[in-house]
Amino acid sequence: MASCAEPSEPSAPLPAGVPPLEDFEVLDGVEDAEGEEEEEEEEEEEDDLSELPPLEDMGQPPVEEAEQPGALAREFLAAMEPEPAPAPAPEEWLDILGNGLLRKKTLVPGPPGSSRPVKGQVVTVHLQTSLENGTRVQEEPELVFTLGDCDVIQALDLSVPLMDVGETAMVTADSKYCYGPQGSRSPYIPPHAALCLEVTLKTAVDGPDLEMLTGQERVALANRKRECGNAHYQRADFVLAANSYDLAIKAITSSAKVDMTFEEEAQLLQLKVKCLNNLAASQLKLDHYRAALRSCSLVLEHQPDNIKALFRKGKVLAQQGEYSEAIPILRAALKLEPSNKTIHAELSKLVKKHAAQRSTETALYRKMLGNPSRLPAKCPGKGAWVSWGTEWAGAACRASLPEGFYFAYMNVLGDWAILGDAGDMEKAQPCVIMSGVEGGIQAGGLRVGNGASSRA
Repeated sequence: MASCAEPSEPSAPLPAGVPPLEDFEVLDGVEDAEGEEEEEEEEEEEDDLSELPPLEDMGQPPVEEAEQPGALAREFLAAMEPEPAPAPAPEEWLDILGNGLLRKKTLVPGPPGSSRPVKGQVVTVHLQTSLENGTRVQEEPELVFTLGDCDVIQALDLSVPLMDVGETAMVTADSKYCYGPQGSRSPYIPPHAALCLEVTLKTAVDGPDLEMLTGQERVALANRKRECGNAHYQRADFVLAANSYDLAIKAITSSAKVDMTFEEEAQLLQLKVKCLNNLAASQLKLDHYRAALRSCSLVLEHQPDNIKALFRKGKVLAQQGEYSEAIPILRAALKLEPSNKTIHAELSKLVKKHAAQRSTETALYRKMLGNPSRLPAKCPGKGAWVSWGTEWAGAACRASLPEGFYFAYMNVLGDWAILGDAGDMEKAQPCVIMSGVEGGIQAGGLRVGNGASSRA
């Protein structure tokens, strides 16, 4: 990543009473003339020796200082000692993650004794955001966020903990720690854009005590977290989106020591439903089907006719292959909103998949039991079709069969079974009994269902 253009250091302000630059040029010439006059006066003073006192001891040679023993040895050893290496210059740029994609440089250090913020504290920063070419795209004088809650881009969340309160720093960040391949609409950030952030850390205070928040404070906090989640979701960062929605739900559902009005409780409930629905959407994008199913179920506990929750629950069940459960749920959602084309399309798709699944299972078990490729017109030796209810299983099914039949297999969906004539399984010709509707729908002359047998 290209380095960001460093801001030039502002020139020191001129002292009071100092004239502008043009006057300095004039003063430079005046100083030179005065300097020549002073030199001439000094030469004249040097020539005048009349006032000097007479010299003493002119005839005696100067006494040389006695050479101390070992001086030559010390000089030799001093010459042989290597000069100390200069102290290494401090690193200007701090590589925060060690990959060169997120770096920090201190422009103005914090005051002595200032501390650094920690996770969970609410910080206030002055932020100037620029592209690599120097184009400024955003300036926020008072940006407030909770450190470590993913309220802002990762570049800020990772660099601010390394700053002192009162410090101003330059942060260069690759697009993966900013707005990624999606970019941003507000402020406008192109896709895959690296950014330069000039950050001034103003304050850092402890986060609020959730138990002591009033109803309106809870609503405001949960709304901020939900909006952060929406911003992450729009950038296709579903992990951070789910994290923000979780924090919003935590702010809503945490125990309270402050009384709330009925209107505030209703407002919080509506906000909780929104956050749970958005959380389910994020979990569905991440293929976290169990978590998404749990989120949808929580919504339906509060609002059984919530169309979004019904639709997403149906999609989750379909992703898990539970078509027989997903189809009734989507039909319920379509009944609430018949004109919804999205639900129509999803339901039609699931019905086709369900039919294909049943056909595949039928062919598979025919092959396993050595059945012919087509159904026999009648069960061998009995002259009648048999249908059965979905409530059967195991011994109950065997006990209810007419004499001469035995139970061979019942599939997981409970909508068809394989029966055979009495005798050895290998010798008997089994027949496939199909039932497309629950409750033992009759498919031939013999009806067997719900633990009892009877003839039509």
